[in-house]
Amino acid sequence: MNKKGFATKAIHKKFLKKDPHGSLHMPIYDTVSFEFETAEDIESAFLGTKPSHMYSRITNPTTEHFEQTVREVSEAFAVIAVSSGMAAIANLIITIAQSGSNIVTSKNIFGNTYSLFEKTLKPWGLETRYTDLLDPDEIERSINKNTSAIFLETITNPQLEVADIKAISDIAKKNNILLIADSTITPLYFYNPKELGIDIEVISSTKYISGGATSVGGLIIDHGSFDWNNNNKLRDTAEKYGPFTLVIKLRRESYRNLGSCLPAHNAYLQNLGLETLTLRIERSCFNTLKIAEFLTQHHKVRNVNYPGLTDSKYHKISKRQFGDLSGAILTFDMGSKEECFKFMNNLQLIKRSTNINDNKTLVIHPASTIFCEYSAELKDEMGVSENMVRLAAGIEEVDFLISDINNALEVL
Repeated sequence: MNKKGFATKAIHKKFLKKDPHGSLHMPIYDTVSFEFETAEDIESAFLGTKPSHMYSRITNPTTEHFEQTVREVSEAFAVIAVSSGMAAIANLIITIAQSGSNIVTSKNIFGNTYSLFEKTLKPWGLETRYTDLLDPDEIERSINKNTSAIFLETITNPQLEVADIKAISDIAKKNNILLIADSTITPLYFYNPKELGIDIEVISSTKYISGGATSVGGLIIDHGSFDWNNNNKLRDTAEKYGPFTLVIKLRRESYRNLGSCLPAHNAYLQNLGLETLTLRIERSCFNTLKIAEFLTQHHKVRNVNYPGLTDSKYHKISKRQFGDLSGAILTFDMGSKEECFKFMNNLQLIKRSTNINDNKTLVIHPASTIFCEYSAELKDEMGVSENMVRLAAGIEEVDFLISDINNALEVL
C-alpha cells in the first residue's frame, strides 16, 4: 500500500458508470430495487451471470462505490461493506467456520467480540481457544486440525496490547490457517496488512473511516492471499471459485441471508470520510501522543498506557508495524473507580461517550460500560481494571484538550 497516494486515490476514485449529471460525489441510491429491461436480464442478475444491482440488501451502487474505493486505497483483492464492525466479524466467522471448528484468539479482545464468540456462536458449536498471542509456543499448542482461523486485534481495545503480527502470520502459514485481523484501531492508512501476512481484515468503519462519527458501518477486506482449499468448510466451494471463494460465499449466502447490508446513505457518508481520513488520523494520533506525554507527568495519574510512548513495552513492535501512528486511544489508571468517575464528571470540553475517532475527544470508563456485563474475575483476566479510564482523542487543538484534562485532575 502506497501511503503517499492514499488521499488522492480516495478522492479521485472513478465511478463504475458515468453519472449523467456529472456529479463529483457518488449519488445516494436510496432505493430498494432496480428495473430490468427484460425477464431474461433479471434472471441473469439473480443467477449472477450478468453483474447488476437487483436489490439493495445484496448490492447497491453507492455502497459498491464505497467498497471499490476501499479496495483501491488498500490494494485489496475484494471488499464487502456491512452494517457494522460486529456484522463484519459475525459474517466472516459464520462463513469460514462451522460446528466443531475452533478459533484461536486472545481474551484481550473487544467486549462485544468476546460476547459474540462466547454467547452467540458457542451454542452453535464454535469453540474459541483463548491464547496469549504474545507467546508463539502457546499459539502453536492451541492449533489443531479443526482450527479455522487465528483472530487478532492489531491493537487491542482497551488493553492496547500489540502482538507481533508477522510472527503470528508465520505460524498461520506454516499450519495453512487463515489469519484474520481486526484493524479497527489501525485502519487502512496505518500499515500494510499484506506485508505482515494478514489474509482478511475486519474493520468497524464507524470509527476513523466514517469521518467524525457520522454513520455506523463495517468492512470485510480480503487480501487474496489464502488458499481456500485449506478451509474445512469452504473446500468444496474453492474447487469451483478459487480465490473468489470468500466473496462468492458471502454474497450468495451469509451476507445475503443475514441481511447486514450497509445502507446507501451510510455508504455515502463513509465515502466522504475516506477523503479526509489521512488528515484526521494524523491529527488525532498527534493529539493522543501529546496527551499521553502530559499524563505521564501528572502526579494524580498512574500507569499511562499508549504504544506511542517510548517507554511502552509495545513501542518497538508498534513502531515497526505502524510507523509513527500508534492509534488514537490511550488508557490511564486512577486510584479507584470513584476517582475515575469524578475525573470524568469534571471534564468540560471532552465528552463522556463511547466511540473512537469521533472528531470530538471522548472518554469512558471501560469496566462499567463496554465490559459491564462481565464478572470482576473475567474483567481482570481481560485486563480491564476498575481504575482504568479510556480516552479517544479527536481533532481539536491539543492545548485545549490538555487544559481540560488538567483542570479535571486538579480539582479531584
